[in-house]
Amino acid sequence: MNFREYQERARLTAIYPRMGQDPIYPALGLCGEAGEVAEKVKKILRDDNGYISEVKREEVKKELGDVLWYVANLCYEFNLDLEDVAATNLEKLASRAERGKLTGSGDTR
Repeated sequence: MNFREYQERARLTAIYPRMGQDPIYPALGLCGEAGEVAEKVKKILRDDNGYISEVKREEVKKELGDVLWYVANLCYEFNLDLEDVAATNLEKLASRAERGKLTGSGDTR
């Protein structure tokens, strides 16, 4: 499956207020799910001394899937193609790598 197909299929399961007219719901959902990923990782550090069991790996995988779902639907709200977003990100990072600017901060480095 490619990103375009994922974005189309994710949209089939989207049900939220003002769908197609407002990015707020998927943006908030993305933040929430990213927080859930962070919580899973935090608990791996706290409770399992950093050991990533298969059970924990699967839990994180499911949460990352939720993150991806919200990213796909947020892209839809902004009329962006998820495949293009991914390609643009890799191009940006490759440019930074070529210029020795992977570290630091700011979008325009």
